[in-house]
Amino acid sequence: MNPVPQGAQQRLITALVFLLPLVSYFLFLGSTPLFDVDEGAFSEATREMFERGDFLSTYLNGEHRFDKPILVYWLQAIGYLIFGASEWAFRLPSAVCAAVWSYAAWHFARERFGPDAAIAALAVAATAIGPFAIGRAATADALLNMLLALSLFDAWRHLESGRRAPLLRSYVWIGLGVLTKGPIALIVPGAVTFLYCASKLEWKRWLRSVFDPQGWIILAVLVVPWYAAALIIHGQNFIDGFILKHNVERFTGTLEGHAGSLFYYVFAVPLLMLPWTGPLLASLRHLRNDAGTGVRRFLWLWAGFVVVFFSLSGTKLPHYVLYGSTPLFLLIAAHRDSLRREWPHLIAPLAALALFAVLPLILQVLSTGDAGNTYYRAQLGQALSAAGPGYYAATVGALAIWLLICLRTRITLWNKLLLGATLQVLLLASVVSPWIGQVLQGPVKAAAAVARGQEGDVVAWKIDAPSFSVYRQAVTPSREPEPGEMAITRFDRVPAEGYEQLFRQGGVALVRRLPEPPAAEAPPVEAQPPASPPPAENNTETPAQ
Repeated sequence: MNPVPQGAQQRLITALVFLLPLVSYFLFLGSTPLFDVDEGAFSEATREMFERGDFLSTYLNGEHRFDKPILVYWLQAIGYLIFGASEWAFRLPSAVCAAVWSYAAWHFARERFGPDAAIAALAVAATAIGPFAIGRAATADALLNMLLALSLFDAWRHLESGRRAPLLRSYVWIGLGVLTKGPIALIVPGAVTFLYCASKLEWKRWLRSVFDPQGWIILAVLVVPWYAAALIIHGQNFIDGFILKHNVERFTGTLEGHAGSLFYYVFAVPLLMLPWTGPLLASLRHLRNDAGTGVRRFLWLWAGFVVVFFSLSGTKLPHYVLYGSTPLFLLIAAHRDSLRREWPHLIAPLAALALFAVLPLILQVLSTGDAGNTYYRAQLGQALSAAGPGYYAATVGALAIWLLICLRTRITLWNKLLLGATLQVLLLASVVSPWIGQVLQGPVKAAAAVARGQEGDVVAWKIDAPSFSVYRQAVTPSREPEPGEMAITRFDRVPAEGYEQLFRQGGVALVRRLPEPPAAEAPPVEAQPPASPPPAENNTETPAQ
């Protein structure tokens, strides 16, 4: 057989990589249960919009939800309207946004680094584990990342050429970002462009761009109507809940226990970029040289600002730093040809694939120890039984294929990494994520199915699992059950007496509070005969003589 010509081979690889975002973000999108708390909360708030007939305000189990602005709920509402209350419907906006995010990175890289680097950047964007996770989650983060990328790409096009059209487009993306997650959509583009212009002493240029009258009109048209409506409807509650708690307090303090050290994101970024950790670290060698190139300086400032800003924040969550991951896609791709020794770069994919294969065993061991609380140990106790032979066949098979690629193929290091990243995506989407979802969320989903078949009211008691309401298709107030009511709760928080257990799986229990026993009646008091009057005293007086 004649070997495939090199040009045709490269065209085939390019075509396959171009399809990667569709595979990564849509393959088996609905096969994993909704994860609590975030996915369950966003999805239930969207479902309650239809139940209440109110598409301006968001509620979670009947209570105000001021966590995020409205745009992501409107997008989820479209999926809900078309596909009903399913995991696919609630995650569809994120998958679409993540795919657009990837292709936007490809388009920007193609203009500045060439078609080969653009395809490499697309591959990183579509397969890095952090973007993969949020691109398949029913939350606001994929939407915000897409909008931040579009706004800063257009901001650079304006800085590069001076054209107004990209500047005005950036205002559109920023306005939509403010409707997605609030002030952070203003802070990141404003700070990154300021740092770049300041580094070139172009202060006036930045001021003209930031205070463009037409841009602010666009921003006002997009942002003011909903924020004004929310303020009119909810008044001080909206200011306290959204502005102060979920923006000011989230930065200045630790919200919901999500703390971390100053170096939290120094370790988080390499993990979120798996399996491209090696090329990411290698690209740092070029930082000084890149500072002399306009677009690369801009990209490094973008990534650096996000890491520093959120390192200073009191509340730390891994996905925050992904707001600065887009420039890393491009910088990794731009420096792909300068990678040196193979093995340091192949270790990260090897470790990830090996971890997938042994993860059920690790979780089973953790379930029998003393670490954590009894609820999560009970949940993890299902890990081995939920895995099954198919899980091990897929994970061990993928690990064997990766070892074969590393040891027996003579393709370039970059193509090896590309194959490893593709294996990671296929394994996560088809096997690992559904298994983890079954372990952690399967009991909640099963409890909701049981509750739907029972009569009576249901409450959530000493547990935060909003996906239960999504699957039950009804609001579940958070309080102690009244006699006769059912409650979803943690198995370790059910009193020894007074409750009937209807369902138990892992750490999740569905119970019914038994009616209070009637109060014991006091024994009847026997009638006593009336007491006899005391005998009369002999007080007869002798008449006076």
